[in-house]
Amino acid sequence: MDTLTVMKVCCIGAGYVGGPTCAVMALKCPDIQVTVVDRSSERIAQWNSEKLPIYEPGLDDVVKKCRNVNLFFSTDIETAIKEADLIFISVNTPTKNFGNGKGRAADLKYVESAARMIAEIAQSNKIVVEKSTVPVRAAESIMHILHANQRPGIRYDILSNPEFLAEGTAIEDLVHADRVLIGGEETPEGHKAVEKLSWIYEHWIPKKNILTTNTWSSELSKLAANAFLAQRISSINSLSAVCEATGADVSEVARAVGLDSRIGAKFLQASVGFGGSCFQKDILNLVYICEGLNLPEVAAYWQQVIDMNEYQKSRFSQKIIESLFNTVSDKRISIFGFAFKKNTGDTRETPAITVCKTLLEEGAKLDIYDPKVEPEQIIDDLTHPCVTESPENVKKAVQIHSDPYSAVRGTHAIVLCTEWDEFVTLDYKRIYQSMMKPAYIFDGRKILDHENLQQIGFHVQTIGKRYQRNGLMPSWGTVPQL
Repeated sequence: MDTLTVMKVCCIGAGYVGGPTCAVMALKCPDIQVTVVDRSSERIAQWNSEKLPIYEPGLDDVVKKCRNVNLFFSTDIETAIKEADLIFISVNTPTKNFGNGKGRAADLKYVESAARMIAEIAQSNKIVVEKSTVPVRAAESIMHILHANQRPGIRYDILSNPEFLAEGTAIEDLVHADRVLIGGEETPEGHKAVEKLSWIYEHWIPKKNILTTNTWSSELSKLAANAFLAQRISSINSLSAVCEATGADVSEVARAVGLDSRIGAKFLQASVGFGGSCFQKDILNLVYICEGLNLPEVAAYWQQVIDMNEYQKSRFSQKIIESLFNTVSDKRISIFGFAFKKNTGDTRETPAITVCKTLLEEGAKLDIYDPKVEPEQIIDDLTHPCVTESPENVKKAVQIHSDPYSAVRGTHAIVLCTEWDEFVTLDYKRIYQSMMKPAYIFDGRKILDHENLQQIGFHVQTIGKRYQRNGLMPSWGTVPQL
């Protein structure tokens, strides 16, 4: 195989996957020109600016080193597709919010649109790589579109190459990937296309870590990986409720369970719940696929992972209200963290939205601080039609802060929703002095020094542990008497 034929790579979609993936590819493959294209001129302008559209530790350095050397961000989709030997489709695949499969099925309109663009523009052979998370047999749909609109003499090879990135550690995940998965057709041409994509990754990934499968196994493996990870979170969160009811400590339970080499310790940290763009979307997609395959028992099994996550968010929110004398009306509450996890500015499916929605519906006034989420994004999320029917009332009840100490001044309670490292090192004596008394902390991520906080004077509640009463300190499930 003449590997030198892959000299130019194009990625359609300049989002959370396409941007970091192509930045690392350009860094590790200086002999390849990588162009990321998107219809959004605003997004491309951000990629070409000093402030990138997404926050990822290490991403700025990689982009600045490669940008305009062998990494380019452009709205000129036509030129990029024409010149590329290999094209990644890395567009959004949201859950459908209308029609058949509403709320569960993946909406593939952007994938289809990308495939039609390639068919319309391409003037030479292309390897088309499905990078977006898609349902099983989506590659088949791409293939049908490309072949139905195929120009004479042009060949397309379709590969599946799902990403396994975790937001907040995406650059590390790309540079030191556990595995790279490539699915292709079981034909000589398909094998050759797989080898060409593998050659790119072999610039920095050991060949033994590059797994090849058929296309359908590759697509299902992505959904399965996210489903398994989310399942572990829902499993430990279900036990956190048992711990609160019995006096057990979920952190001790998780540590004991995690020391079993068959289970391992990762993803056993109880919390207010999981969020992000992948877990819920991919599991709902899996549920929909199983229902379509007439596997209702399998569908119900995976649906329960989602149901448990919703229960955990609801349970945490309700306990905040119960602990604050069963009313938060006109009380000011500080929200620490709005992103769905630390080291990202992404708020998609963040548990903070559910917590804030519940508190706002109960009449609370919120003072919100997050070090990386833009204020406009927080307001957009909390005034979305699925969150409130009264956006103007929400805007009046929410104040966004650029400093954690201003966010707590005169508030009744702190609700920690995101495990940002800086929240561990704040001066809580200073914070306590500026708050209304009694002052409460609800640690939804189990990262704070609870004993120290109690000594300062805080009433502390967390996930999966029942603290002894400290003055007016209730345990979960009890309402303090005035």
